[in-house]
Amino acid sequence: MSEGVDKSRRHFLTVATTVTGAVGAGFAAVPFLSSWKPSARAQALGAPVEADISKLQPGEMIRVGWRGQPIWILRRTEAMLKSLPEVGSFLRDPDSEQPQQPAYATNESRSRKPEILVVVGICTHLGCVPAERFDLAPADLGPDWKGGFYCPCHGSKFDLAGRVYKGVPAPLNLSVPRHRFLSDSLILIGDDTGVA
Repeated sequence: MSEGVDKSRRHFLTVATTVTGAVGAGFAAVPFLSSWKPSARAQALGAPVEADISKLQPGEMIRVGWRGQPIWILRRTEAMLKSLPEVGSFLRDPDSEQPQQPAYATNESRSRKPEILVVVGICTHLGCVPAERFDLAPADLGPDWKGGFYCPCHGSKFDLAGRVYKGVPAPLNLSVPRHRFLSDSLILIGDDTGVA
């Protein structure tokens, strides 16, 4: 009976069936394996973001979003930097002893580079967004105000380094997110690995 069997045809059908099955299994596996990968939204919420500060002039601030939070980047003027030690006696945590910043930002300017401040723009009291108040000694903030951030929700005040004033509801300084400089004009928010 085996005299009428075409072995080359049988071999071809076996190979063709195996290849077709393997390709079908691959197509079936792709959606399954893709379901393990985080969604684009989830990746975007946790992924570091780049901020271009090339056009940021002294005294100006930009806002970027990272992990659903506003990140403020302020290029401080020389006058702003000189005011930082002048307000120390009015601050709750002038030396940034509370862990609201990475070790490289535990300094008077709370930054990697003194002229560039990077903070999370959320009040540490109840999560309101403070307003920038860079004017000096306005009537509503008093004669000792050297500029900073004011939270209109409950009256918390922060200086130009994001340090909280005494006697306000906010218990902590504004948070400094992990960040590094990719160049003089580009900051990576959310990742501080590397040299700068």
